[in-house]
Amino acid sequence: MEHDGVDARLAARLSELRAERGLSLGELAELSGISRSTLSRAERAEISPTAALLNRLCVVYERTMSQLLSEVEAEPAQLVRAVDQAVWADDDTGFMRWSVSPPSAGMRGELVEGRLQPGADIAYDRPPVPGLEQHIWVLEGSLEVTVHGETHTLRTGDCLRYRLWGASRFRCPGETAVRYALAVVTP
Repeated sequence: MEHDGVDARLAARLSELRAERGLSLGELAELSGISRSTLSRAERAEISPTAALLNRLCVVYERTMSQLLSEVEAEPAQLVRAVDQAVWADDDTGFMRWSVSPPSAGMRGELVEGRLQPGADIAYDRPPVPGLEQHIWVLEGSLEVTVHGETHTLRTGDCLRYRLWGASRFRCPGETAVRYALAVVTP
């Protein structure tokens, strides 16, 4: 899937979600903590939203990032070939995200592949959905994950499972990129 096409569809979906809730840009800015100008630029696809920005919008719209990104897919399917998986990149932080699971609004679980470049550090102030269950399995490299105030260092083959209620942080401490699988289950 083309990176630019995803950004354009994401921008349109963000605009639709705000309209569906009857929110002005000012109201959404107040609820999300994101400036009106940044929200406006994201809805017009003038900027590609960062992971942190999308997370704040997901909180307001009560959906996971995977659910939001699956809503911008062209057509739902039971099978998504590797070459057709939606890829989203946050160039500012060195984060890339593949939607591995076929998109489906009716399913509670989804599988995501994440990659962080060396030194990448992403902090989320809260989960998009409180009580979200996550399983992180490191496929290559090293990943530091902070949840509930505790930092876990995961290496190739390690798996961490938790329910997310507060802030979290993902950091690539190594000299090489980290690649991991993330299973997300909504409550």
